[in-house]
Amino acid sequence: MRLVRVLLIVLVVVIALVAVAGGSVWWYLARVFEEPPVPIVAAETRRTVGGGDVVGFVDRLDTYAWLGIPYAASPIGPLRWRAPQPLPPWSGVRESLVRGAQCPQGEIGGGGAFAGDEDCLYLNVWSPVGRADSGRPVPVMFWIHGGGNHIGEGGTPLYNGARLAGTHDVVVVSINYRLGPLGWFRHQALATGDALDDSGNYGVLDIIHALRWVRDNVAAFGGDPANVTIFGESAGGWNVQALMVSPLAAGLYHKAIAQSGGLRIVPVAEALEYGTAQRTGFRELVDNLLMADDAGLDQSGAQARQESMAEDELAGYLRSKGALEILAAQGGAGFGGTATLLGDGHVLPDDLQAAELFAAGRYNVTPAIFGTNRDEVKLFAAFSPEATDRLFGILPYRVRDPERYDRDTGYSSDAWKVGAVDRLAIPLRAAQGPTVFAYRFDWDAMRSVGTLDLARLFGAAHALEIPFVFGTLDFLDRLGIVADYDVPERDALSQTMMSYWAEFAWTGDPGRGRNGEQVEWSAWENGAGARRLLLLDASSDGGVRMSSFRLTMDDLRARLLADTSFSSLEEHCRLYRETFRFENFVQAEYDALGGGGCPAE
Repeated sequence: MRLVRVLLIVLVVVIALVAVAGGSVWWYLARVFEEPPVPIVAAETRRTVGGGDVVGFVDRLDTYAWLGIPYAASPIGPLRWRAPQPLPPWSGVRESLVRGAQCPQGEIGGGGAFAGDEDCLYLNVWSPVGRADSGRPVPVMFWIHGGGNHIGEGGTPLYNGARLAGTHDVVVVSINYRLGPLGWFRHQALATGDALDDSGNYGVLDIIHALRWVRDNVAAFGGDPANVTIFGESAGGWNVQALMVSPLAAGLYHKAIAQSGGLRIVPVAEALEYGTAQRTGFRELVDNLLMADDAGLDQSGAQARQESMAEDELAGYLRSKGALEILAAQGGAGFGGTATLLGDGHVLPDDLQAAELFAAGRYNVTPAIFGTNRDEVKLFAAFSPEATDRLFGILPYRVRDPERYDRDTGYSSDAWKVGAVDRLAIPLRAAQGPTVFAYRFDWDAMRSVGTLDLARLFGAAHALEIPFVFGTLDFLDRLGIVADYDVPERDALSQTMMSYWAEFAWTGDPGRGRNGEQVEWSAWENGAGARRLLLLDASSDGGVRMSSFRLTMDDLRARLLADTSFSSLEEHCRLYRETFRFENFVQAEYDALGGGGCPAE
């Protein structure tokens, strides 16, 4: 039985992590386990919101919950690829007991299958019992899920807000927003002359629309519309930063937490070009649709046909396609390349990146937290063919070269930290003073399974901090990847993190947490040697403590160029490409690497 359990643990972890490379592992794990039964309506939860009356149920920890509340009109038919529209009213009382449909996306582990419904603009609310009747509104914590802007949903049990709301007296809201080429898509044939409808940033506009719903309705749930904290992970962190620089989001939120974010705004002209760095650009997506309809067309023929079609004909063609056909045309289930944040000049700036916008003062000034996980990239590297030896070609049972594995993932994870923390915190601290905070999540106390050291394989991987923030650690318990003796320290770290996050929502300063008993989390400082970064770890592995650790891309570049541990020039070149992307890639430096230079790609 023990062997069976070990194999099941590894199998679940493998399937989950392979399937979601590029997105949120925990979103998938939440789907692995059986959904809870449909709860019973609680009459005392009846509330009136824009659209009509809703009724919810009693959730854990003395909280009320409402799942699947619509916040905008269904973006179907003529409303596809348009800014979200006002919600039409409904009659009677709407039972909000189950989460709304996920937006169309690749089905995880589905081998090219897709799932979801375009009628997907729903949100979920958790509120402490009695809060709406107290006359004392509490902060709102508005969660934006991750998944590369291609997969995910706000209502998965991993994001259950009951513990955060019930323990720290806040209202938690989570949302769905349009994904993939239904959430980010721009083509001249669809142009209307309206800046919002033509922006291509429909996913961002959905999030902004949901924030307006919160402004207008959250008081009915006991929340304070004048004290809203946006927080999100991975793509949710990108979207948090997008809201920070979007003039349309000004005044809709008051604090921001970006977990493992790192915003890059793509100029519209670049996104519309053929042969961009995206896996499937917008024009290529149309070519793929045309080729799917006509097996006799190749890429050049499809391109010629697209160019020859009148705009109204092409617009009608695109709108006639089913959502799943469009997803299939992006280049595979899960993650295509079209869900990119577009510099359209209206929703998002079209001239500068986030750090430059912060330095120029062109952003929505609010207290902010930026953070990453120490071993972000291990989530994606763990199943590289070079990384592990595998049983039956599937189940990893040993890290093949531990030193090389740690070295390579260390460079890429540090690069992630530069882009998601240091590069943003430095100008923001200079612009708005000591209201910027930063962390690094270091917890990695996972057990070994046979010969496989899970702590080595995954470490403090991408998305691992999410159940700590929400207090939904039962998912780790179900996987059985944490030894019993490590559970008390793990749970204590989760309680600490929840306390910091909630105190930030209350006051704009995480300080010593809501209970006043945590290590002082001080603001980011730009000066040399200053304590600026909070490290989050188990007490037996360094604990929670402040650090002066700071990185720049120049630091990372100097370290990698001087590194002599590579067994070949090819290995050195590969890691350079993986570490330095987009504007950080220096062709002349690459051409001279190792004395002989890297071969042309």
